[in-house]
Amino acid sequence: MKQFSISKQSRFALMLAFLAAGMASCNKPSADDIVLDNSRFRLVIGADATAKSLVVKESGEEMLHAGESLPLFTVAQERPFNNEVKLEMPNSRTIYPANRIRREGNSLVVGFQTAGYEAVIDMEEGDGFITFALRDFICDHDRNYEGLAMDVPPVTSMRLLQLPVKERENFGSWLNAMWDNRAALCVAGCDPYEEIWHEERNGFRVMRADLYSSVRLRGGKAAIIAGAGKDDFLDVMDGFEKALGLPRGVESRRSPLLNRSIAWTSEATPENIDEIIALAKRAGLEMMLFYYPCFVKSNGYRYLGDYDLRPEYKNGYADLKAMIDKVKAAGIHPGFHTLQTHIGVLSRYVTPVLDHRLGKKMLFTLKNAIPAQGEVEEIVVEENPTQAPMWDGCRVLAFGGEAFTYESVTTERPYTFKGVKRGHYDTQACAHARGEVGGILDVSEFGASTIYLDQNSDLQDEVAEKIARIYDCGFEFMYLDGSEGVGAPCGINVSLSQYRVISKLRSMPLFTEGAAKSHFGWHMQAGANAFDVFKPEVFEEMIVKFPYAEAPRMQQNMTRVDFGWWHIYPGTTPEMWDFAEEKAVECGCPVTVQLNAHDLGRNAHADELLDVLKKWEDVRRASSQPSLPTEGAGR
Repeated sequence: MKQFSISKQSRFALMLAFLAAGMASCNKPSADDIVLDNSRFRLVIGADATAKSLVVKESGEEMLHAGESLPLFTVAQERPFNNEVKLEMPNSRTIYPANRIRREGNSLVVGFQTAGYEAVIDMEEGDGFITFALRDFICDHDRNYEGLAMDVPPVTSMRLLQLPVKERENFGSWLNAMWDNRAALCVAGCDPYEEIWHEERNGFRVMRADLYSSVRLRGGKAAIIAGAGKDDFLDVMDGFEKALGLPRGVESRRSPLLNRSIAWTSEATPENIDEIIALAKRAGLEMMLFYYPCFVKSNGYRYLGDYDLRPEYKNGYADLKAMIDKVKAAGIHPGFHTLQTHIGVLSRYVTPVLDHRLGKKMLFTLKNAIPAQGEVEEIVVEENPTQAPMWDGCRVLAFGGEAFTYESVTTERPYTFKGVKRGHYDTQACAHARGEVGGILDVSEFGASTIYLDQNSDLQDEVAEKIARIYDCGFEFMYLDGSEGVGAPCGINVSLSQYRVISKLRSMPLFTEGAAKSHFGWHMQAGANAFDVFKPEVFEEMIVKFPYAEAPRMQQNMTRVDFGWWHIYPGTTPEMWDFAEEKAVECGCPVTVQLNAHDLGRNAHADELLDVLKKWEDVRRASSQPSLPTEGAGR
């Protein structure tokens, strides 16, 4: 009988073939599986609530990591509450994985290990996306929490989605998307109230969407979005944004105006706007960003929040609108640069009475009353101030409408703030009763001249209305500075603070940039961010270290970055700008230049600097022609 021998390479190839066949067999739906099928992808969920397969149809690409048994949903409690389980289990924060699932029409009913309740999750299928929204919990109070006077179930957070997604060439951590030229997959929030993130594992990433009871559980909504490569994915995302009424992140990214460089000014007024327009035209720039002190009383950041127009605008907003109309008549698109989360220490929200909606980092309860008059050297509280700020300018307590400074704290009982002085920020002294709750003000780290507002209050909306009144005078894009100035969870509140401003505007900006990014902001911040000013002696080094290094990361998020801001120092040379412009154009990015006659007048190379800007802007313009979105777009 003839003998056959198989080479080591052939054996290895056969082994891979058998493994692939086995994996393909494992991914085939069984009778108990739930199959969600739309135009772009097919998701298979096992009866044990694990995601078994997600295949992009056009390319046939399997997106999930083989062999990773990961429940699609989990819930968390701070401790067990129902009696026998409490006695049986450790009393600590516990995560309960989903272990069973059934479909009822367009809803999934999900059960969890040990937990005595189920979650009802509503689904909506679109062209290339599926949304999942927590409608409610099914819980038999009498059976599972007998004799307990409490609302049930006691869920503190829920993982609404989690998928083990295989590594591909690109992963956009901001967008939360894994993609290459054959397939793309994103786990996305449907509004600002979901925390979207990922965890890196060996060969894959767990992409997830979390809901918190402190923010919103019921009604929380996330989506799976997929397409056959970048362009197809963006088409799907565009449809997703339109279907859900979101800001048009895809439309903004596809506008040639996104790649135009920007002239930034903090000095424009009706009296000098012609000069500033002339400078921008000389530099070939067709975008102009106006810093808020151009219009409103400022004194640095100290009056932020009030947004009172400067006296130069004698006819109020009519004069502002006339100035912006003049800018647009010159063929320049105007933008508004504001700081939406900051309240200045000289504003009406701080003095003479602190607004209760100012942010507080820590809360404290008075152990002893504070009289209406007289010096106060110590404040004794119930809670340990071990984490109290100690930096100059940040040691500020608020009780009622009065602000107090302190020099030191004791971290053993009696917990005491020492070296106290009352009436800080010129606030009025008043009586404070034993048991009154106050806290440490969330003073901004940027010079301690502002206080961050509380995102859980309506103060952000009140400030947003003032910003919108200015923006609606004719502005077309926006820089949302200070966006990092929010409390936890930052993954929600950063973009929520931005969205609360955007939602007040009459029309969606062409794009926004911002000082901070979190997931939902992708739909607004098509321009991502700019960097702060670099001095001439480190300019080229910092360009390479920061914007040039960030640009590839933003490309993985299907976004550009702004290589600005550039200031004109006496030592700024055309060679520096030529170097940086070449890097920016290489990456498909614009720059923002702080352009004014005073700074140009101090530089011996002023004309050459303007020539550099115009040269590279002509390069950008040659690659495409501006085309504005259709009327009404962006909502």
